[in-house]
Amino acid sequence: MRGALHNSLSSFAHPATGSRCPDLPKVVVLRAEFTRAGRLSPCQNGAVPSQKNRPPPAPVPFDLQAFLDSAGVSRPIRRFSRGARVFAQGGPADCVFYLQKGSVKLSVLATTGKEAVVAMFVPGDFFGEGCLAGQPLRMGTATAMAPTTTLCVPKAEIMRTLHEQHDFSDRFIAHMLSRNIRVEEDLVDQLFNSSEKRLARTLLLLARYGKEDITVRTVPRLSQETLAEMIGTTRSRVNFFMNKFRRLGFIEYNGGLKINNSLLSVVLHD
Repeated sequence: MRGALHNSLSSFAHPATGSRCPDLPKVVVLRAEFTRAGRLSPCQNGAVPSQKNRPPPAPVPFDLQAFLDSAGVSRPIRRFSRGARVFAQGGPADCVFYLQKGSVKLSVLATTGKEAVVAMFVPGDFFGEGCLAGQPLRMGTATAMAPTTTLCVPKAEIMRTLHEQHDFSDRFIAHMLSRNIRVEEDLVDQLFNSSEKRLARTLLLLARYGKEDITVRTVPRLSQETLAEMIGTTRSRVNFFMNKFRRLGFIEYNGGLKINNSLLSVVLHD
């Protein structure tokens, strides 16, 4: 009886590969699991499924605050009300900021008095990192666009951490590379696209289009003057296109500005 059972199990072939399971010992412990298709799979490529064949667990999101706590890095927490200056153009550049909550705009004022918004920061962004490249003074003004909470890491502390903590340096380098790509894309957008396309692209970026963790795509509270400064046009043109986008159902005003995915058609349209 035992020999018949041994022969029967040894001759079992996998339905997908046709390969036979290896010879079994006298005492057999048959481990089986269901495949995603719901079929019983007692062996895979001639072997019993093991832990090695299972997919790795999903990566844990990087928690900068917890990391800085564990690394013993000094990081004063600073809070700003809406409209408050985080730092001013021409001020000393002595620390790097990490945005925990709220939103911040970075603007540059020319000697002629003309102001341009060059960047918008959302939670998870670093800003003010020019001090690491030897800039003694701030090249622009950072202003809170909503109640904002930041971590302020002194220059010496962040330089030490970048050298000693590889996880942090990898995160920071990835941030800088993505920022550089964004600057290049902004330049191409400014040179070759119409003001309507530039406005549509800016709204999609502010709503973090393409981020899988974002379900409700709303933008920070911005005036049309600020949007005009961001895309390099007049407030009247921004007002015209915003009314057009709302009429076509691309955006909605419902206690805030909601961006619908259909706005992407404006950017893709030739």
